[in-house]
Amino acid sequence: MRKRVPVAELKVGMFIDELCASWMEHPFWRSRFPIKNEDILRRIVDSGIREAWIDTGLGADVDPPIPATSVEEMEAEVDQQLGRVSRDSSVERKARTSLTEELSEARAILHRAKPALVSMFAEARMGRAIDTGAVDALVDEISASVSRNASALISLSRLRHADDYTYMHSAAVCAMMIALARQTGADERSVREAGLAGMMHDLGKARVPLEILNKPGALTDAEFAQMKSHPRFGHDMLVALGGIDSPVLDACLHHHEKIDGTGYPDGLAGDGISLIARMAAVCDVYDAITSNRPYKAGWSPAESIRRMAEWQKGHFDPNVFRAFVKTVGIYPIGSIVRLACTRLAVVIEIGERPLLRPLVKAFYSTHNKTQIEPEAIDLAAPGCTNKIVGIEDAQDWGLAHTDDLWAGRER
Repeated sequence: MRKRVPVAELKVGMFIDELCASWMEHPFWRSRFPIKNEDILRRIVDSGIREAWIDTGLGADVDPPIPATSVEEMEAEVDQQLGRVSRDSSVERKARTSLTEELSEARAILHRAKPALVSMFAEARMGRAIDTGAVDALVDEISASVSRNASALISLSRLRHADDYTYMHSAAVCAMMIALARQTGADERSVREAGLAGMMHDLGKARVPLEILNKPGALTDAEFAQMKSHPRFGHDMLVALGGIDSPVLDACLHHHEKIDGTGYPDGLAGDGISLIARMAAVCDVYDAITSNRPYKAGWSPAESIRRMAEWQKGHFDPNVFRAFVKTVGIYPIGSIVRLACTRLAVVIEIGERPLLRPLVKAFYSTHNKTQIEPEAIDLAAPGCTNKIVGIEDAQDWGLAHTDDLWAGRER
C-alpha cells in the first residue's frame, strides 16, 4: 500500500516508492529504494524534500498516531475534556518562580530525599515500622516545590542514576501525583493524599528480592508472580502501620490495575478503580519508561507520552491521561524536537503556553550536521511561524549531554 508521508515521519526499514521532488532536486540516482540505515535517512532529510511516498508492502509503515489524528486534535481534545479548568482558574498551574530558579531548590530536595527513601525501604525490608514523620516532611517539601514550578522537580528527577531508580521513583511519582491532583482541581487534602500515595505506592517492593527487582533479562513466570505481589505487600505494611488514609492505601494496592480489567492484583476495571489509583497508574508508568534502569535506557519524555497515548485505550483512564498531558506537556521539558526550520531543539519551558508551542532552545543544525550557538525560541510568541514537526532521539544524531541545555551541568 502506498502512503504519502512527511519526511519527518520516515524511519529506517521503510521503502521509498517515490520522492516528492524532481530527480534533479534530490541526491539519489533512483527514486525507489529501501531506507537501510540512518545515513540514508539523514540524506533524505538534509535534501530539503518535504514529503515522500512509501510502500508498506515492501517496508515498514509509519508509527501509529496518538489517539487523535494529529497532535493538534489531541490538544483540542485535552482542552475540551478539561474545559472546566480555564487558564485563569486558581487550579491551573501557574509557576511562581522560573524553571531556572526552582531547579536549584528542587535539586536540593532530591538530594535530601535519597537517604530518607533509602532508609524507608530498608526499614520496610527488615520488617520495621517506617518513619512517617520523615515521609510527611518530604511530601511537604516536594509539594512546595511543585507549587512554585511544577516542571522543575518532575523534570530533574528523571536525570537520576539508574541504580537509584527504586528509591527516587517514589519521589518522582509523588511530585507528579501532586501536580496532577492540582490540575484536576482537587482540594488540598486530596492533593496531600495524592502526594503520600505517590511516595509510598511501591513500598511493597521492599519485600521483593533484589535479584528480581534488578534482573537484566525477562522475568520467569515465578519471578513475575513475586513481582506482582508488591502492591499487596505494600498495602498490608501500611495497614499494619496504622494511621494511613484509605485513599493512600487504595492507590498502593491498585496502581497496577488497568481500565480494561487486565491489571493486578484484583483485575478491577473502569469505575471500579478509584480515581487516585487511576492517577497513580499514569504517573507510575510515565516515570518508569522515562527512567534509565541498570538493564534498559529510558525513552525520551515526548516519546513516552506518544507511546502512552497509544496504550491508553485499555490501560489508562482517558480523562486522567489528558489531565496528565496538560500537566507535563505533549513535549515535556527535556524533549528533543525537530523544528520546521530544520534545527533540533530541546524543550526548556512549558508554562502557560499552548501544548504544541513550548519554549525551546535550538542547538543543532540538521542541514550542516553541527551544533550551533543555543538560541531560545518561544514558539507561542505572536508572529512566530516556526513549529515542532517531529520528535528526535539525541543518540541518533550522536549528541550527548543535551539535558545540560535546560538543567545545567550540576546534577
